[in-house]
Amino acid sequence: LLESDKISTMENMVKNFAYLIRTYGHIPNGNRTYYLSRSQPPFFTLMVKLLGKAKKDEPAIVTAYLSAIEKEYGFWMDGADKLEKEGDAIRRTVKQNSAILNRYWDDNPVPRQEAYKEDIAVAQFACLQKQRSLQNVYRDIRAAAESGMDFSSRWFADGENLASIETTNIIPVDLNCLLYDTEMTLYAAYKAVNPEKAHFYFTRAESRKKAINELMYDSDSQFYTDFHFLAQKHTGKLTLAGMFPFFLNVAPTDRIAGAAQIITGRFLKPGGLVTTLVQTGQQWDSPNGWPPLQWITITGLANYGQTALAKQITSQWVELNEQVFLRTGRMMEKYNVINIALEAGGGEYPSQDGFGWTNGVYLAMKAWLKTKAAEETK
Repeated sequence: LLESDKISTMENMVKNFAYLIRTYGHIPNGNRTYYLSRSQPPFFTLMVKLLGKAKKDEPAIVTAYLSAIEKEYGFWMDGADKLEKEGDAIRRTVKQNSAILNRYWDDNPVPRQEAYKEDIAVAQFACLQKQRSLQNVYRDIRAAAESGMDFSSRWFADGENLASIETTNIIPVDLNCLLYDTEMTLYAAYKAVNPEKAHFYFTRAESRKKAINELMYDSDSQFYTDFHFLAQKHTGKLTLAGMFPFFLNVAPTDRIAGAAQIITGRFLKPGGLVTTLVQTGQQWDSPNGWPPLQWITITGLANYGQTALAKQITSQWVELNEQVFLRTGRMMEKYNVINIALEAGGGEYPSQDGFGWTNGVYLAMKAWLKTKAAEETK
């Protein structure tokens, strides 16, 4: 919408999201009553700042939506004041490395209404295999739905099967980077008008940043991964979520070289970036590439000076989008980036035609490439 100069539509969307936060405390996973027990990932602050950029007055726009930003933050942090010792977890909050970190969660441990039969089958199988409670399996399935990456080997204990899902045992790197950005936004907004509140949010943000860089950086792979707080170790699963620390400027500068090598050597395929390195039949795994993760990765690379690699990824992704469009007349929700002659697949539903994030990322990438070309000719 920004690239299409649809600023009024952007503003109306942000107003609608703010209404949902004021009414329900968060942005539900979907606009149905049965989605109220889980959220969308907390991208609202980034949307507000993007609107501020579009209207060329980010501080004023952030101030206008400050109460909604703070209320959504409060939703994610509910229970934090009751955490006492390391490893304690309440709802979406976890105490780890003396920091308050977050996980995905759902308050309603029952089968999802939109996949009732399927969830019952998975949970019953999981209980037979691992002697888990049905409620725990349902909650882990729902928590993965809250993450947006439903489903992925990222959440599976065995790295392969949905029945081994353990989302609520995992502190995700992407979620915590998003909430770090929210804390820093709240700090900046309150700095001049309420120093005490500003100090509170800055302290939270610095504590979170330190924990992300200590807990979630795997020095062996030189990449960020999720942290399993029950096992007290990295999950060991390489996914594009590991680029969020670069996207939101959480990572130290000396970590970009190793990350760029992993992106080049393991994630980059003919059509762009693959989501994970394993093929499970789930849609957020290989061979699928998803537009938001392409954008997050190239932005993160560009933030840390890896412009040439960012351009290469962008060019390959844009070319794939255009080739598929010429072949089918459609933009797709996701793409097969390994075999570009095949459509993407997997997951719980058929691949969708068209999609806001596909169109938006494509337009933004084209604009970014044009800007970079202009800079190089100067």
